[in-house]
Amino acid sequence: MSDRRPRATWRRQPEQTPAAHGSSPSPTSPPPAEQRRSVTQATLYRDGRHVSSPTTLAETFRQLREHPDGMAWIGLHRPTEKELHSLAAEFDLHELAVEDAMEAHQRPKLERYGDTLFVVLRAARYLDAQEEVDFGELHVFVGPDFVITVRHGAAPDLSAVRRRMEEDPDLLALGPEAVLYAILDAVVDGYAPVVAGVQNDIDEIETEVFGGDPAVSRRIYELSREMVEFQRATRPLVGMLHGLMAGFAKYGTDEELQRYLRDVADHVTHTSERVDGFRQALTEILTVNGTLVTQQQNAEMRALAEAGFEQNEEIKKISSWAAILFAPTLVGTIYGMNFDTMPELHWAAGYPFAILLMAVVCTSLYVIFKKRDWL
Repeated sequence: MSDRRPRATWRRQPEQTPAAHGSSPSPTSPPPAEQRRSVTQATLYRDGRHVSSPTTLAETFRQLREHPDGMAWIGLHRPTEKELHSLAAEFDLHELAVEDAMEAHQRPKLERYGDTLFVVLRAARYLDAQEEVDFGELHVFVGPDFVITVRHGAAPDLSAVRRRMEEDPDLLALGPEAVLYAILDAVVDGYAPVVAGVQNDIDEIETEVFGGDPAVSRRIYELSREMVEFQRATRPLVGMLHGLMAGFAKYGTDEELQRYLRDVADHVTHTSERVDGFRQALTEILTVNGTLVTQQQNAEMRALAEAGFEQNEEIKKISSWAAILFAPTLVGTIYGMNFDTMPELHWAAGYPFAILLMAVVCTSLYVIFKKRDWL
């Protein structure tokens, strides 16, 4: 893209607290319900100064034609197919880029269609309450006199970027490429709280792993999946930014914007390396957790085996004594039948013989069980 604006000094602004995307203009007549849902804000700028805030796309197109030296910044959130086709017809957007913006679920990329850049970014934010990472998708069309942002999801919030640019007219006067670089910076800066939140989660997970928390495996798995998504969001950005830097000379990019883009590239490279480290750490933690779980299971199995062995020994003792006591019971039961025809009933040695028989049988069983170590 050619630099059609005067050179200005870039001043990196401190990060502001996000607010609702775009401030609501005060139109004389309310826009249709469909546009109220999708068009979050449409603003015209001229030499870095706010000119107007049209309430509809048609009005935006008309005012931009009336100010050929101006720039339109149109913000959309989950636009309808009709709105995207209207923008494509007005700004001559390539049909493939429009189709990607409509479908969403794209990987980060940068493509050039004539004098229009199409950029896909994956924003991220850390949700403290749920302790999880929420990802959003942003599509940016950058032309000679327009910037169109199409958001799918809650992140990123571009209202702070718009305010920051409007507070620095010299920067905004550099044109659509300055807006693009500011958006890139906002997306990359949004990764910092996510990195901090994930680092805290990993520290907690390590404590839970060595504390034997049974639910930690699920948490490791869920965080690992989030890190895969985070990698998909950050890795392609490194190549995209280097591609933009390679075109500095060809497209006459302002020197301050070049420094700005290099700074953004450094940040995203650092973030990408941190995310790679997080994923490796989670893999190692999962391995350690698996080892600890296996050791715990082995210890439990060993304890069960020992308990079973002890129980078996007790059963042996009980069975042995039951067999010993069963012998005299059997003899006594037979002699307690009181049949007259039993020869032993009238035998003078019958009683001593019965007692001796009980003693012999019991002693024999005791010796046998003792020898087998059942008693």
